[in-house]
Amino acid sequence: MPMPALWKKLVRDLARLWAQATAIALVLAAGIAILLTTFGMFRALDATRAAYYERNRFADVFASVRRAPMSIIPEIEGLDGVLAVEARVAGLATLDLPGRKRPAIGRIVSLPPGGTPRLNVPVVRAGRLPDPSGRDEVAVNSRFADANGFRPGDRFTANLNGRKRELLITGIVLSPEFIYAIGPGMLMPDNAGYGILWMPHREAAAAFDLSGAFNDLSVQLATGANPQDVIAALDRLLAPYGATGAHDRSRQLSNSFIEAELTQLKGSSMLLPPIFFAIAAFLVNMVMARLVTLERPQIGLLKAIGYTNREIALHYLMLAILVAVVGIIIGWAAGTWLARGLTRLYAQFFTFPFLIYAVPAGTYVVAAVLAVAAAAAGALRATLQAARLPPAVAMAPPAPPRFRRTLLEPVFRRLHVSQPMRMVLRGILRWPIRSTLTMLGYALAVAVLVATRFFYDSLDLLLDATFYQTNRQDVTLVLADALPETAALAEAQRLPGVLAVEGTRSTPVELVSGNRAKRLGIEARRPGATLSRVLDRDGRPVTPPKGGLLLTERVARQLGVGAGDTVEVRFLSGRREVHLVTVSGISRQFIGLGAFMDFDALHRVLREGARVTALHVSVDNRALDAFYRAVKDMPKVTAVLSLRESLRTFRDTIRKNVVIMNTVNLVIAFLITFGVAYNQARIQLSERSRELASLRILGFTRAEVSTILVGETLILVLVAQPFGWLIGSAIAEALARNSESDLYTIPAVLEPHTFAFASLVVILLAIFTVAIVRRRLDRLDLVTAMKTRE
Repeated sequence: MPMPALWKKLVRDLARLWAQATAIALVLAAGIAILLTTFGMFRALDATRAAYYERNRFADVFASVRRAPMSIIPEIEGLDGVLAVEARVAGLATLDLPGRKRPAIGRIVSLPPGGTPRLNVPVVRAGRLPDPSGRDEVAVNSRFADANGFRPGDRFTANLNGRKRELLITGIVLSPEFIYAIGPGMLMPDNAGYGILWMPHREAAAAFDLSGAFNDLSVQLATGANPQDVIAALDRLLAPYGATGAHDRSRQLSNSFIEAELTQLKGSSMLLPPIFFAIAAFLVNMVMARLVTLERPQIGLLKAIGYTNREIALHYLMLAILVAVVGIIIGWAAGTWLARGLTRLYAQFFTFPFLIYAVPAGTYVVAAVLAVAAAAAGALRATLQAARLPPAVAMAPPAPPRFRRTLLEPVFRRLHVSQPMRMVLRGILRWPIRSTLTMLGYALAVAVLVATRFFYDSLDLLLDATFYQTNRQDVTLVLADALPETAALAEAQRLPGVLAVEGTRSTPVELVSGNRAKRLGIEARRPGATLSRVLDRDGRPVTPPKGGLLLTERVARQLGVGAGDTVEVRFLSGRREVHLVTVSGISRQFIGLGAFMDFDALHRVLREGARVTALHVSVDNRALDAFYRAVKDMPKVTAVLSLRESLRTFRDTIRKNVVIMNTVNLVIAFLITFGVAYNQARIQLSERSRELASLRILGFTRAEVSTILVGETLILVLVAQPFGWLIGSAIAEALARNSESDLYTIPAVLEPHTFAFASLVVILLAIFTVAIVRRRLDRLDLVTAMKTRE
């Protein structure tokens, strides 16, 4: 069966416009690929998490206490909405690993007497869980085992509440509770230096002096139960036992990091793809409008021989849709590949027993529909124009556009602007809508680079504030309990290589302002502390005034308070008293939440002598090994945090991914710039081929004639730069706000070199693209061009 005439024309048009169609298709493909990668991975990661939580019965509510009797468990199980309860013993331990000089940190989690937990069920990857009646047996999380080369049967030493024990690894496991295993005070997971250790309840209780008691509680809720009601009931029930406040999954550390990543992915999927679809729609509009203008005689002829307006409109609409189909195919392939790569990247941070890396089919459909809609929207005006043309009018040449002198003509004469440059400027001014949209396309290319590279500038500020301005110590020693300040400092001073030591006190509180509340820890340090400092909003060290409270910016926003306001401080330990304290100022902190008080003022409120819960130590580099050996034997130290190691781990992780991120950003900028510049230059060449040929015949050189073709692009791309900076800054602000959480805040920082880099890349890409089109000008047939109808 022969192909219908319009279909033959459709195929021929697509072949003739292959270069412009490819440029548009690549822009569409970039939008589709980003949508599949971000929203697709959001759906996949969310589905994986939900399936893992359900299969392994991840708890809904968590609570920590100082010491509560096991006899209270039946009362907790009887609370309305409670389906299952798991009482455990949990604590930190200092680990001495074979071949490792620096102490590692272990989080001990007890297993029930029956061996297998009812909640937060671990997945055994190798070996077995410890025997409930065994001694010195532990199972460890898989990342910790892999990083240290452990296998079932290996041994290491742990300092458990002041007693050194040699532990036997019986199994390697995963747990829904520790998908993202990050230790106290760490910015990134340190798989070699932080491990989760599952131990029989009897052994863990004996190690932490909790026989017949528990200090950690997990609760599963019945379907339809209100978590807040259960949390309130638990708080009342556990208050006499030193509870620090029950919470739901939103404050569970591992889940919080996953939730923050999901929020960031969802925000990116809603911010970036629309930019590409909008640019594609503009490019389709530009190409289709020129195509309809060039094909007026064919349109008139087709109508004269019987083709309807509907068939003509559908023909041109199908051309745009075919371009979209090419973009969809490329975008699907690229998106699938990028999604798999992102999956491997997530595998470095999140530990799942399985990962649904296949992008949901619905996301492919949505991406395709959006691409087709963008192409159809761009072609709509041109298709309607083609449909409305009467045959007689279409067969005649179009009426020439009416031009008149612009207000800038006297300026051109006064400045002695050359004739080619006047033609360039007139072309821009006489097609204001097209020029504006073209400039906007270039601006969006700049904006995408600015918005995606702000992350590096933000990291520079975050690292400087965290490691060089706030935390300037080499090592932080976390103590098992609040110890008398004088004795703790004296003992730390006797350690090898110690140059300086400072103590801090942290105590859990709930801050209340009106109907808003926030649970966190208040930190207190001596005035004049130099190793661990608090910074104000301008990055300057600040000391909390006596009797006042400093809050970090996020806490102040969440509570709706500012300097001079009063908040209610409910202490969750000790005497559990309530005090009204004035907010004396707002501080800046990018990692976690913070509230700060004067050291003496806090202890007066607590009605206690001076005590510390952590020691910040500056150590001579030459004595670090001896220092670590001594710390491993300190019974009251439960965790040793090396700030240098945290910084190194953070930088190594970023360095691994920076090449990938830079490559993706450059490809995105290239696709946008190439699509806009190539189509603009091709259409300009098509519209002005007779003018340019006339100038060549009149004696203008190729360079002078090229100025007209290249000049318009250069002027538009240069004018677009400040608009691109503004749009990019707005997108960066939105991305920063979207990624903000209680765990970390990414500041929206943009340095001058980021704007310079983005502009340089787009300008060079635009020049490169126009240079490709300029080669057509060199091959322009002057006789054929002069025969073109006006």
